[in-house]
Amino acid sequence: MNPIKTRLALTHAAALTLVLASFGWAGMAQADSHSQMADRGTMHVTKSPTCGCCGAWVALAREEGYDIEVTDTADVTSVKLDAEIPANMWACHTAMIDGYVVEGHVPFAALAKLLDERPSVTGIAVPGMPGGSPGMGNDPTTRYDVIAFGGNASAGEVFYQAGL
Repeated sequence: MNPIKTRLALTHAAALTLVLASFGWAGMAQADSHSQMADRGTMHVTKSPTCGCCGAWVALAREEGYDIEVTDTADVTSVKLDAEIPANMWACHTAMIDGYVVEGHVPFAALAKLLDERPSVTGIAVPGMPGGSPGMGNDPTTRYDVIAFGGNASAGEVFYQAGL
């Protein structure tokens, strides 16, 4: 093989090795993030079997590294009543994780804040189904409030502001 072809072959091989190594490091960082989510335990999500936006939120939660267990039911109302979610906070699906209730299309930054800070509240909620929230278009610039409820939360207490 002539020297120029040898150098080109080695350069391509070195470049490919560097690219693959960098993907490996990125994958390891993702794995660390996923193991931290697994330490939080399994998130139990109850939703209607026909609700596509709830399924989209669950898929995004899995992408974020959460271990998810889904229960499909036509009776989501009893789950909300049992979890003591105020009626004005109801949304389409209800999740339980690490002792907290998570109602509706809560952004994952708010969920991480809840699990990291561990406030003395029952849970957090995104009432209704705001367009752009995770599972509802997933636009990170969409502005809406995540409300804390129960425990030491005051009525209508804003826990997190999405889109800021």
